[in-house]
Amino acid sequence: MVAAAALQRSAIAAMMGVVARIIAPLYIILSLPCVEQKRHNPPGMKYWEIRLAIFAALSASLALAEDFKTIDGKEYKNVTVKRVEPDGLVLGSKSGISKVYFTELPKDVQQRFNYDPDKAAAYSAEQNAALEQGRKQQEEAMRRKNDLVQRNNEQLGKEQASIEWNTKQRENVRRLRARYNELQKQDDDLVGRIQEAERLPSYLSGQSGSKHYSYRNPARQYIPDWQKDLNDVRHEKDEVRKQLEQAQR
Repeated sequence: MVAAAALQRSAIAAMMGVVARIIAPLYIILSLPCVEQKRHNPPGMKYWEIRLAIFAALSASLALAEDFKTIDGKEYKNVTVKRVEPDGLVLGSKSGISKVYFTELPKDVQQRFNYDPDKAAAYSAEQNAALEQGRKQQEEAMRRKNDLVQRNNEQLGKEQASIEWNTKQRENVRRLRARYNELQKQDDDLVGRIQEAERLPSYLSGQSGSKHYSYRNPARQYIPDWQKDLNDVRHEKDEVRKQLEQAQR
């Protein structure tokens, strides 16, 4: 296994050497003005073919599966380097994608991938700042959502309270009207009784043998009580009328 890994690393190193030999002259050519590029291009080789060759060489160098072992003994077996970032390697395997930081890897691996602590620190700070900004934006979005939900709930509560209040008001108006109508009937009934009793004579006369006598008409004896009841009814009717007017405003 060790020999195989060493052989694989040697193959990768050789491939990286090939990439370097391809890229170096092509980089020089591509950095020249367009006219100079055409003059220095290999005969019969087009610009897109140059770019394709660079891409193929880089892809081949990253696509080879290999093993990595961290300084604390954790192993990543049969993985491919999906992406090289300033602070670490993004590795792919059958189980998924993972990232191992250069600070966790041996010095030879750090040197192999041109690890620069300053660039790594700047990259990490940039990533952390982006994550923090994303977190703040998410919190702000959540806060706005919660505020919107709270306002909607408050508005819904007000509408519900208004509906309940209107329902109670309608029920109160209905009850007051029913009571007022009932008191009006009692008023009319008492007025009718009093008027009918008042049309009767106050005294009645009678005769016993040769003696004549008179006495108070018993049908009128309830008039004072009816008048008192009428006053009470009209007082309550006036109070109900005021409450009804207030409820209908």
